[in-house]
Amino acid sequence: MEQTLIPPSEQESELSQPAQDAVSPLAAASSPEAHALRIEIIAIGRKLWERQYVDGNGGNISVRLGEGFLLCTPTMMSKRDMEPADICLSDLDGKILAGERLRTSELLLHLEIYRSNPQARAVVHCHPPHATAFAMTGSLPPIGLISEYETSIGPAAIAPYETPGTQAFAETVRPFVRDHNTILLSNHGIVCWADTVSHAEWLVETFETYCKTFLIAQHIGKPLAFIPAGKIGELLEIKRRQGLPDARMGSLGE
Repeated sequence: MEQTLIPPSEQESELSQPAQDAVSPLAAASSPEAHALRIEIIAIGRKLWERQYVDGNGGNISVRLGEGFLLCTPTMMSKRDMEPADICLSDLDGKILAGERLRTSELLLHLEIYRSNPQARAVVHCHPPHATAFAMTGSLPPIGLISEYETSIGPAAIAPYETPGTQAFAETVRPFVRDHNTILLSNHGIVCWADTVSHAEWLVETFETYCKTFLIAQHIGKPLAFIPAGKIGELLEIKRRQGLPDARMGSLGE
């Protein structure tokens, strides 16, 4: 079933943009910003596929477009094969306003993240194997082992299992979105949010590599050497300056 652009006269919702009058969904979908974001989504989708973080038609990507719309990947399509016309324009209730395909079935998850944290401007959900292995066990790798991981992610969260694509599934992440930019979805995969699609994908890479490296380290036969607690505080100061979330910030007076 194809979705077609809806003329401005038939739309009531509008997109607020700084220093511009409100524009219609048609104008938003046709804007240079939307075009650039579609290209970024497609590039990141192919990157996820090439790194084997998605298979079949798995995974989904979205990004905010102004304050009233978002762009998202379609359902039932490999992230390797997407073209600009495949990317859907949605309002913040999940209603498709433009695009040739149906939206991802897990858009509700993305919408819940956007509602729960205004800092979230882009969301990437996928199934990298080492991270998903932890999701299958309902556990997380320990923190405090790699400095770069601490300054970008730190403590991740793990959401309880619910049937993917449902509102109940979307709501499982709600308690974690403020303090965590990376959330494991039990028996499912991982979801990351950031200010851009590329940065959200970086978090996926960072978490997957951390999980993989931790599992390798366990086979060396030596105790893990954790970063001293005082040095973790210094890393959190770096993270604070970057404006990234961390549930431990409260211990530093946040």
